[in-house]
Amino acid sequence: MRKTIFLLFLAGCSSAPGTSQLPVNGQAGAPADGKAASPGTGVETITPADMRARIAFLASDELKGRNTPSPGLEKAAEYIAGEFREWGLQPAGDNGTYIQRYPYVPRPRRGAPAPANPDTAYPPNVVAILPGSDPALRDTYVVFSAHMDHVGVGQPDARGDSIYNGADDDASGTSAVLEVAQAMASLPQAQRPKRSMVFLLVSGEEKGLLGSAWYADHPTVPLEKIVANVNIDMIGRNSPDTVVAIGNEYSSLGPLVAGIAKQRPELGFTVVPDIWPEERFFFRSDHFNFAKKEIPAIFFFAGVHEDYHRPSDEVETIDTDKATRIARLVYFLADAIGNDPNPPKWTPEGLEAVRALTRQGR
Repeated sequence: MRKTIFLLFLAGCSSAPGTSQLPVNGQAGAPADGKAASPGTGVETITPADMRARIAFLASDELKGRNTPSPGLEKAAEYIAGEFREWGLQPAGDNGTYIQRYPYVPRPRRGAPAPANPDTAYPPNVVAILPGSDPALRDTYVVFSAHMDHVGVGQPDARGDSIYNGADDDASGTSAVLEVAQAMASLPQAQRPKRSMVFLLVSGEEKGLLGSAWYADHPTVPLEKIVANVNIDMIGRNSPDTVVAIGNEYSSLGPLVAGIAKQRPELGFTVVPDIWPEERFFFRSDHFNFAKKEIPAIFFFAGVHEDYHRPSDEVETIDTDKATRIARLVYFLADAIGNDPNPPKWTPEGLEAVRALTRQGR
């Protein structure tokens, strides 16, 4: 989640305390490389143990807070690309790879002089496609996005910890996209969605939504064939029975999500619209760059907390059960969008509102 100067904490909401050693597929602890294989197919593969293993790796001190650009961010991208490769997803980055790079000139720190000839870095996005099963619809796409970057190493806290691990922001959303991708890839070909699924993990979100902006301007599938964007950012904290769907009032995606939550009581969620409009969250995560292109978009979000953009945003604070249930909700949404011959649509009022909002955000 891109930072502004406020800090919001939802009083009375609780996060399930994590433990440092949770079982993963019958074994104590998370795999050292973060990989987690689940039994079964489809939604059955999305489990709290797998979610925790992924978040634990992405938010480990080894990755040093995944700043854009940094070696830790590159490790995260390599890990994600490796998972996509293992599941047989098609590369959708540059030159037949899973990696799409974009130019980035780091800004000098506040008060520091700008260098005369700044170096240009090329941070990664990671992109893969699960082809659709229907010849008539497989050339249309649903994009599932989250940002894999965080803010790196900074001012130490009272414990002397200077690594801003970003477990909730946004290792939780990144792990959810991976879990949905694995679940979809595990399905037999005939049971896969009719539309193609694009799994997009971006960087540069914390620098101003840079990776998603680059992808929206340089898509690796035809932009006009993208029918929806589902974005996931910070889903591992706060009230265990509520998830916010920002943008749900603007398109048919909102009623669709509400219907899925009602039809799936085992998920245990009330899906609510943006309850913090004054905080302008619509502008602050990667769905915004798809909305600017007038692609129907929705953003799953559980709110900020006292560990937001602090070294204390670590895996032990994550409610992995909640994050898993949100990932399962996204899986069912993917199935619904992917198999409906009618793509999501803006409402007339919603499109006008989004046009007004995106003009403000330019």
